Amino acid sequence: MKFIVDCMLGKLAKWLKILGFDATFYSKIEDSELLDLAQKEKRTLLTRDTGLIEKAKRIDTLFIESEDWNVQVEQVLNAFDLWKHVEPYSRCIECNAVLKDLPKSRARNLVTPFVYEQADSFALCPGCGRIFWKGTHHKDMEFKIEEILRKKKRRTSPLRDRKDKKK
Repeated sequence: MKFIVDCMLGKLAKWLKILGFDATFYSKIEDSELLDLAQKEKRTLLTRDTGLIEKAKRIDTLFIESEDWNVQVEQVLNAFDLWKHVEPYSRCIECNAVLKDLPKSRARNLVTPFVYEQADSFALCPGCGRIFWKGTHHKDMEFKIEEILRKKKRRTSPLRDRKDKKK
């Protein structure tokens, strides 16, 4: 599934990419250009702009209800049943390209000596050339990803399913 995310939802776009989804984002783009790209690239438009949805005649759209990025991510994963497709750290958060594993030996001259010594694994973005590794922010990101995935577990827990069936 491919998304195009409007300029009001930058954090949502970032987290969709962190979770491994194809999500393009432009901080400054005219509505007509955004809609043209969505149609040309067959992307689903994610927006909080009802006027933009009205203009999106032949484009799949999802109106994002919340202003909270955590709730926004959950809404997208629920709306398109994408929970089983989450692949954290598989896309570049800058250019959206699929990352390639980079053997540690090949990373030696591409990162600082400190990073090379501290990190166990690396990834290369074939689109923009950025190198990724599990840095100091990694634990915080892992916590946030686990928090997102816990919502899926709560959503499909047997206890909740029983309660839903009684209604």
